[in-house]
Amino acid sequence: MSKTEKTQELAAAKAGMDVKTARRYLQDGGLPSETKTERSWRTRADPFDEVWEEIRKQILANPGLEAKTLFEALQRQSPGKFSDGQLRTLQRRIKNWRSTEGPGKEVFFAQQHVPGRLGQSDFTHMNELEITIGRQSFPHMLYHFVLTYSNWEDVTPCYSESFESLSDGLQNAIWELGGVPLQHQTDRLTTAVNNNCDEKEFQSRYQALMRHYRLEPLKIQAGKANENGDIEQRHHRLKRAVDQALLLRDSRDFASISEYKEFLRALTGQLNAGRRDRLRVEMQYLRTLPDSRLDSCKRAKARVDSGSLIYVDRNTYSVNSRLIGEHVEARLSADTVEVWYAGQKVEEMPRLRGRSKHRIDYRHIIDWLVRKPGAFENYRYREDLFPTSRFRMVWDALHEHSPLRSHKHYLEILQVAAQEGESRVDDVLRFLLEAGEIGEGKLNAKAVRSLLEQEAALPSATEIAVAEVDLSSFDVLLGTGADSEVSR
Repeated sequence: MSKTEKTQELAAAKAGMDVKTARRYLQDGGLPSETKTERSWRTRADPFDEVWEEIRKQILANPGLEAKTLFEALQRQSPGKFSDGQLRTLQRRIKNWRSTEGPGKEVFFAQQHVPGRLGQSDFTHMNELEITIGRQSFPHMLYHFVLTYSNWEDVTPCYSESFESLSDGLQNAIWELGGVPLQHQTDRLTTAVNNNCDEKEFQSRYQALMRHYRLEPLKIQAGKANENGDIEQRHHRLKRAVDQALLLRDSRDFASISEYKEFLRALTGQLNAGRRDRLRVEMQYLRTLPDSRLDSCKRAKARVDSGSLIYVDRNTYSVNSRLIGEHVEARLSADTVEVWYAGQKVEEMPRLRGRSKHRIDYRHIIDWLVRKPGAFENYRYREDLFPTSRFRMVWDALHEHSPLRSHKHYLEILQVAAQEGESRVDDVLRFLLEAGEIGEGKLNAKAVRSLLEQEAALPSATEIAVAEVDLSSFDVLLGTGADSEVSR
């Protein structure tokens, strides 16, 4: 009998059940959920009973095997026996077996971070954010450093996982922070080692960097990125913060790399502002900085060959021809290559990324090419002698109209660019091409020098003459002219 209703029939009706069912629940003295028993039988035969032992052995031997891979193998072994709809059945059985009889899974232990003890760092690619410099693609990475206690972070843009990039990034972070933690943890630096000619040299330079800052170097185990967990998490959150800041900025393009670096500096400053309290605690345990930074440059000796070339870090660079036969020192930083001779810096150029690349500056060799114009045709690095697309267009025009003298004319124009300025000559070439002055005797060094003398008279590249449009033609077309009014 219900405690609130007068009869069982009325209570059952209000509960939406048959009176016999209500009476049975009252007699059992329990709720429906309390009387429900677990089902221990199958409603249909398991289609994998015959092959289960084979599947179990495969999983034990190779724990990484997925149910879908095993299912597809079964379909190949026994065509027509297993339908696609039975995949879920196999997935459930393997999942249940792994949870009840399978090998134990790796346990991850939450770590208690101690202030001032550990800093982690790693490289992360930024190409997915589609950042550009001057409307040009800017493939790059960030060296990312994080203190694990306060999560204070710093980044430095770079182009490869080289020692120079690591050294610059780590030192930038430490000097920005104003103190040094006890330990520095990285991944196993495989890529950085592969970018160097000698693994022993890399290890020696890395250990010297650690000693300079009295840092204890730590490395994670191979394939255990989770051991560098703080920096891996910060990668994801930093990229999301950069992406959001770019959306607010309403542009992913920067006028220069310096502007992009300033953008990153402002963003990390904003992120670190929320960590002031924990950083204040951590700063008490950081060690003092050394007296100066450690030179990150890699130094290599090279001899300038007869082609006015040096070979450094498996790449080729040109230098001034006056250095042919001399030994020079190349100092490679993350971004530049400096060439030193007799204690003086004689060249500085952007560092090439990758291997087997070349950078030939026509200014270094043009005087000798003018004397030997026949060498231009099959010169190994000829493509480097077209500093802009307009120079290439001039060469093509010369070669088409006067193939026998095209080498000499083009090299003499290139020599003028070396002497008078590349951008000035490029502007003159634009004018000559637009004016159609490409015939014999019209497109040569003499014509270029003549126009350079009257450079102020050259029309600007942005000058566009637009003819005035007679709008009365639209009146006639639309039937709104004076004749239309009369015809009505």
